[in-house]
Amino acid sequence: MCMSLLVEKGRVYIKGELINKNILVENGKIKKITSSKPMADEKINAKGMVVVPGFIDPHVHFRDPGLTHKEDFKTGSFAAVAGGVTCILDMPNTKPPTLTNELLKEKGEIASSKSAVNYGLHFGSSLDNIEEIREAKGVPSVKIFMNASTGNMLIEDGETVKRIIESARICSIHAENDNVRKAIEFAKSLKKKFYLCHITEERELEYVKGNGKENVFVEVTPHHLFLTENDQDNFVIMKPPLKSEKDRKALWEALRDGTIDTIGSDHAPHTIEEKISSEVYGVPGVETRVPLILDAVNKGKITLERMVETMCENPAKIFKIKNKGFIEEGKDGDLTVIDMKLRKKVRNDGLFTKCGWSPFEGFELQGWPVITIVNGKVIFENGEVYRERNGKGVEYE
Repeated sequence: MCMSLLVEKGRVYIKGELINKNILVENGKIKKITSSKPMADEKINAKGMVVVPGFIDPHVHFRDPGLTHKEDFKTGSFAAVAGGVTCILDMPNTKPPTLTNELLKEKGEIASSKSAVNYGLHFGSSLDNIEEIREAKGVPSVKIFMNASTGNMLIEDGETVKRIIESARICSIHAENDNVRKAIEFAKSLKKKFYLCHITEERELEYVKGNGKENVFVEVTPHHLFLTENDQDNFVIMKPPLKSEKDRKALWEALRDGTIDTIGSDHAPHTIEEKISSEVYGVPGVETRVPLILDAVNKGKITLERMVETMCENPAKIFKIKNKGFIEEGKDGDLTVIDMKLRKKVRNDGLFTKCGWSPFEGFELQGWPVITIVNGKVIFENGEVYRERNGKGVEYE
């Protein structure tokens, strides 16, 4: 049965411009971008709103399997759609970590049974799973931890890191300080590109710029853009840690000048009790990433064009995700409708994430996603999630 949805009267983001157009989606695909008003089974009135490609979050930790008291694919995906996100790429440091193709398959089955958004699953690396990495199919990247983080996946041996980079299509690397320089050198020697997760400081940016960005894509997170070491307490302890105000300003400049390619949330939820009683690393962020950057757009800190480029287009390009990241006929019907004038505060009691808190609680932000459309279906509207298990595993070029 052909199901169709018409998003009408909105200002649609197409090739760097906002254009008054209507979007017809049929069977999960963008069928037509038009000035006419074709018939459809369902209509969304987007008058006064901005319509952009569905946001992609390339870096989340939904904690499924094994750590689901913090988050799982259902609650994490609900938080995602509330934050305007239609596609996530989940990291492998779960329990057990995703280090084999059998575990990858099992995790995919869990995501398929729970997720309201489209999903991809990063593959993990260890000292002895090179063959598994070489055989892995349908993954956005292989994750390497050159510095310690949640989970026991640290790899300090440089030769092993090089073998993993050589064996994978592309690697996502957690590297800090001098390890950023080492990762750049390893990848350059192998003539490979890699994805540098959550850059944090001016010195690391200098390593990247000194390399001419020849072999590295660079990610930044909202918490490193909006918080500093002066905000440090148990709730914002993370890996890599918050840095100085000087570093924070350098990150914004690098985001504006194109040194930084993506904004990933590094959504890393822990319960309030865990944060109070022990030193666990990470903060939730998939739900607040888009509103924070929309507020920055409204304040002139970044353009809407750079926002869409770093949060929709570049993640699709870097990880070679098929049919996502752009509003074009034939692409997937993943769309986010934004109210650039809506002003409200982040409230812990209004969040969908299972952990139930945010480091940005109390922040008043202008610009919020109000409707999230995944595979041609309205999943989030008027503050409510309407459909479950609508997500699909993404495909890669």
